[in-house]
Amino acid sequence: MSKLPTLSIGNLKVNPPIIQGGMGVRISLSNLASAVANQGCVGVIATAGIGSQVTIPGKSYTELNKEALKNEIRNARKQTSGIIGVNIMTALTDYEMLARTAAEEGADIIISGAGLPLDLPQYVGNSDVKLIPIISSVRALKIICKKWQNSYNKTPDAVIIEGPAAGGHLGYKFEDVQDDKAMSLEDILAEVLPFTRSFTPEIPVIVAGGIFDGADIAHFLSLGASGVQMATRFVCTHECDADEEFKKAYINAGKEDITLIKSPVGMPGKVINSQFVKEIKTGKKVPFKCQYKCLKSCDYKEAPYCIAEVLLNAAVGKLDQGFAFAGSKVYKCNEIISVEELVNKIKDEYDQEIKRLG
Repeated sequence: MSKLPTLSIGNLKVNPPIIQGGMGVRISLSNLASAVANQGCVGVIATAGIGSQVTIPGKSYTELNKEALKNEIRNARKQTSGIIGVNIMTALTDYEMLARTAAEEGADIIISGAGLPLDLPQYVGNSDVKLIPIISSVRALKIICKKWQNSYNKTPDAVIIEGPAAGGHLGYKFEDVQDDKAMSLEDILAEVLPFTRSFTPEIPVIVAGGIFDGADIAHFLSLGASGVQMATRFVCTHECDADEEFKKAYINAGKEDITLIKSPVGMPGKVINSQFVKEIKTGKKVPFKCQYKCLKSCDYKEAPYCIAEVLLNAAVGKLDQGFAFAGSKVYKCNEIISVEELVNKIKDEYDQEIKRLG
């Protein structure tokens, strides 16, 4: 039996103490989330672009997203009795609707980043859903806590701190990540812990960004983290909802293939390099008619391409017309296995590291 400790989020007990990161535009849906939850971890459905392949005559994009989220949560519940979370970016135009829907459908956890989820408690009412903001600095967490306490008499049930090694959209300035000026995850954790420990009960801190194996978990738990969030490694599982070509892009990526783009969203994005990425970096524009108006921060009239469209293309295997978001350690992925095998590997890696450290 693994020596991994249990992560407690209110009355929820998570062992191994792993949250599967939400990967938007149809990478982590009910299939992956339920498989992860069945292993004792938190399985997470990502809402970004969730309704992009749903067709119901007469329904708006927002209505399609609502129906898709309801269906994914219900499908997950049919496959697991474990813990199901929903990741909702605050930058989404239908953020409030998605949060309300997740709570109404009985999601166990709502995880919210890509901005400060200042009014999230208002949208979930008296639901028992646990609320976890994603932040990249203690300053952001203090702002959230002050607002939640003053307006809703609520504190976060846990907090995820995301470092610059994470994949996808990053909560840092492009220049800081590009020039390696951003604080390390260890530094952010050291700043956050005194603040979270000032609460009674203290707020559990979950680290994310570059967490790849059991040794990484052992390292951050030893520094005071209560758990970890992992995304990249879960892509290379049979149950991941992405197309096989998307998974192969992870398997084939080398260390030199990780690069940054300036996303139309206004944030840096970490991706696997490709011919498409090279072209957009040189200023190529991909004309489009905005179908979604999905992000508050996207100026679709000026954007060189539709970020939702290129991510959806990648998710369904059209990597010549899109790109794959990925974390800095994607080059370590070398096989596609089941979620059960992956979690057992991580447990073994952790136990071996603990034994090595004595």
